[in-house]
Amino acid sequence: MNEAKKKGFLRRHWIDILTVTVLAVLLCLLAYAIYERFQFAKKWDLFLEYFVENRGYNRLLTGLQNTAIIAVAGLLIGFVIGTLIAVIKVIPPYRKPTRYAQKFCTFYVAIFRGTPIVVQLLVGYYILFPIMGLTLPPVTACVVMFGLNSGAYISEIMRGGINSVDAGQLEAARAVGLPFSASMRKIVVPQAFKNILPTMGNEFIALVKETAVVGYVGAVDITKCFQDLGSNSYEYMIPYLVMALIYIVIVATIAFFVKWMERRLSRSDRRA
Repeated sequence: MNEAKKKGFLRRHWIDILTVTVLAVLLCLLAYAIYERFQFAKKWDLFLEYFVENRGYNRLLTGLQNTAIIAVAGLLIGFVIGTLIAVIKVIPPYRKPTRYAQKFCTFYVAIFRGTPIVVQLLVGYYILFPIMGLTLPPVTACVVMFGLNSGAYISEIMRGGINSVDAGQLEAARAVGLPFSASMRKIVVPQAFKNILPTMGNEFIALVKETAVVGYVGAVDITKCFQDLGSNSYEYMIPYLVMALIYIVIVATIAFFVKWMERRLSRSDRRA
C-alpha cells in the first residue's frame, strides 16, 4: 500500500520534484560561482585573523552585552512608562488634573512616535542631557532614550490591551470596594498583559534591531563591533554577513521564547 502511494505521489508531482531539483542545482552553482568570484576563502581567512588572532571576539562580547542591556532595560522602562500612560488615558477625564495629564501623555506619545529613534538619541545625548547638566555614559544614555521611546509605543499597545479586557471586570472590582488604582493593578493590567504578549515580543525584537544606531553616540553594540572590524581589515563582506546571521539568531530565539510563553499561558487558560 505504501509503495503504491509513493508511486502515485511521484506520478502526480514529478514535474514539481524536477523543478525543485533543477532550482537547487542552479542555486548551488550560483553559490559556488559567487564563492569563487569574490574569493570567499581569502576573505574568511582575513576575517578570522582579525576576529580570533587579534581578539576581535572580545569586542563582540562587549557589543552583545551592551545590546542586551539597552534592549532589556529599555523594554522594562518602556513597560513602566507605557503602562502608566495607558492607565492615565483610560481614566475618565472628570477632573482638570486628569485632563492635563492626558494631554501631556498625548504630546509625549506624538513626539516619540513622530521622530526616528536615531534623532531622539542624538538630541538627547548631545543637547538635552548637557542642558540638564547630566554627563551619562553612552550605554546609560541609550538605555534612557530607548526606554522613553519604547514607552510611547508600549502605551498604545497597553491601552489596546486594557480596552480588550471586558469592562465588567473593572466594574466588578469597583463593586466589591477596590479603588480604581488597585483594580487596574491587580485585575485589568494582568489580563491586558496576556493579551498583548505577542505584540510586546515584537516590540522587544524591534528594540534589539534598533540598537544598531547606538554607535552614533559612541556606544559599542553588535553593529559597531563589526563596523570596526571591517574598518580594521578593509573587508566588509564577511563581517556584515556574520553580523546579519547573529541578528537573525537573536530574533529567532526571542520569537521562540515568546511563542513558548504564549503556549504556556494558553494551557493555563484551558485548565482554568
